[in-house]
Parts: sequence; structure tokens; C-alpha cells
Amino acid sequence: MEEKTGVIYILTNPSFPEYVKIGYADDVKKRLAQLNSSECIPFSFRIYATYDVHDRLTDKKVHSIIDRLNPGLRAIENNNGKKHVREFYAMSAEDAYKILEDIASINGLQGNLRKIAPSVVEEKQAREAGEIKRHYERKKKSLTFTEYGIPIGAELVYIKDPTIKCKVVSDKKVEFEGKEYSLSALAGELNVRRGSKNRSVAGTDVFSYNGEALSWELRIRLGI
Repeated sequence: MEEKTGVIYILTNPSFPEYVKIGYADDVKKRLAQLNSSECIPFSFRIYATYDVHDRLTDKKVHSIIDRLNPGLRAIENNNGKKHVREFYAMSAEDAYKILEDIASINGLQGNLRKIAPSVVEEKQAREAGEIKRHYERKKKSLTFTEYGIPIGAELVYIKDPTIKCKVVSDKKVEFEGKEYSLSALAGELNVRRGSKNRSVAGTDVFSYNGEALSWELRIRLGI
């Protein structure tokens, strides 16, 4: 049997779970170490699968197949008038694996394809990255009192001064001193009244309901 030259690899990275990197390496572990030496990414790449090949840079043929099927999947960047075509594709690792699986099947080389199980550290990184993403998505999401289980007419307390209270008048508005505010707008107003110039305050950071702060920890517990 002819000695293998290298591998086509599929790499994933929890820093950008929407993409996979498909490339070629004579030594995939060495290539992985090179990529993971960068300080520009918060989490490490991991090997999802490898496919033994006898010709160098065979990954270019796989790129060509994917680009013909759907050119919109490939990460392409225009920077200062220069076009940079990346080895990253907006697809799941499993879909990328199935492409290699079909290629291996056509060529009768199913034994050359291997899926690599993640290590304990890699699984931990994936969980951490997933939680960071969920936290960020929750943070972008506008507060609705219904999601918190807070009814219209309920009273919210300003944590920095419990004598200050407001009333929920709709799913996204509260009433204070006869005026309606979003919770964050009221938080900003009260912050200015306390002598600050900063009106950019998250209402969930400074108000409570029934003695419990409307914190991100509460959102996580409620699943919102």
C-alpha cells in the first residue's frame, strides 16, 4: 500500500461555532499547534476529523467542490482592496464530515476517514464558549416583564435607594413620578439624579422585584 502523504482535516473552534476550517497538513498535530499558538482567538481549534490522502494540497479539490455547490459558504474578506479567501466554511462539522465521507465512499477509501472524539478539555471549552454566547444573546435581548414573571401593576424597587419605587404599566414600561420610562431609561435618570453624568445603565442591574435583583444570573436561572 502506498504510504500516506498527509491529511485533509476538519477543524472546529468554539470561538466561532458557525464555521469549520477545512485544510491540508503533512502533520496535522503540528498544524494544530501552530494555529493554537495565536493569541487572537479565545479558544483552541480541535480536530474533528481527518482523511488520509496521498497527494499534497488535495484539500483544494474539496474546496472546489464546496464552492461550486454553494459559493456563499466560504469566508471571503475584502481588505484594503485585496480579496482574502479563507479556508473557513459556514457549515456544521457534521455536514463537512459527510462530504469527506461521500468522497471516501466513491474512492473505496472509507478506512482513511476518521472522526476524532473531543478531549475533556475540548468539551469544557465548548461548554464555556456556548455559555458565553448564550449570555451575550440574553444581554442583547430586551427585557420583558412577562418573561420575568412580573405582572402589570407590580412594584419594582431601586436597589441603590429602596425608598425609590416604580410601577410596571406594560410589558416594557414602568411609571415613575407620573411619567413612563423603559427600565434602563429610568435607571439612567436616577443615576444622573445621584450626581453621575452616565445615563447608560442597565435597568436589570439596579432594580429588584420581591426582594430579588433582576440580574443576569436570574435570567440564566429562568432561561430567558
